[in-house]
Amino acid sequence: MNLPKTLLFVAAGLASLTARAEMLWNDNSLSLLHGDDYKVHYSLDTDDSSRTVMTYEHVSGHNWGDLFMFADYLTSDAGSDELYTEVSPRLSFGKLSGRDLSFGPVKDVLAAGTLEIGNFDDPDNLTATGPHFMNKLAGVGFDLAVPGFSFFQANVYHRDNDDKADNEQLTLAWGLPFVLGGESFLYDGFLDWASASADAHPSLNFTSQLKWDLGARWGQPKALYAGLEYVHWNDKFGIKDGTFGIDSNERNVNLLVKYHF
Repeated sequence: MNLPKTLLFVAAGLASLTARAEMLWNDNSLSLLHGDDYKVHYSLDTDDSSRTVMTYEHVSGHNWGDLFMFADYLTSDAGSDELYTEVSPRLSFGKLSGRDLSFGPVKDVLAAGTLEIGNFDDPDNLTATGPHFMNKLAGVGFDLAVPGFSFFQANVYHRDNDDKADNEQLTLAWGLPFVLGGESFLYDGFLDWASASADAHPSLNFTSQLKWDLGARWGQPKALYAGLEYVHWNDKFGIKDGTFGIDSNERNVNLLVKYHF
């Protein structure tokens, strides 16, 4: 492969796409969460199971596809910090080709990608730079029509991991608005299943949020939410529960407040 020519071709394609890009809609939000049952401590000598998380999220639809990204800043009562970011663009084959690719429950087929970027403080020396990583995921995504849901996505990835052997991942994401007792609620979340690899155990992360639309009470629906996030994570980070005495099965309830702008 001629790498310079390949890079030039990719750059030209991205430049052409950017020139024709049009944002159709977007949403930004800030969240504050707190939970007391986080697993896999930053240090074997540190109990940082109580953590506060500040999250920025952006999601947008474009004439080429969609983009989701978030950044979590986590602080623990023990004083350790973490900054974790994901950037997930998806290119719509239907939009780019101008053709209707729907079939059965599938509304569209997309090329899906994600960058996972992690930076940690060293809990044993908080003046030092901690470990960091960048994982690259690429695969195919599907937008699905599921009755009652505002969106439902399924993405299948190959993971190019920075500090572990490569593996595969299935990601589901959904949003389910509903009304109960005259009040508006939203149940949304994701499921990540990562396959085993040469140096990691299979991992299942089911994280969802049940949120009450407080803004609707003041004439500003979908602006301010309060509720709970529940994390059900088996063998977190691919660490088999009990390995070296590590408890890696997380069952964590977070209180949350979320503001959209």
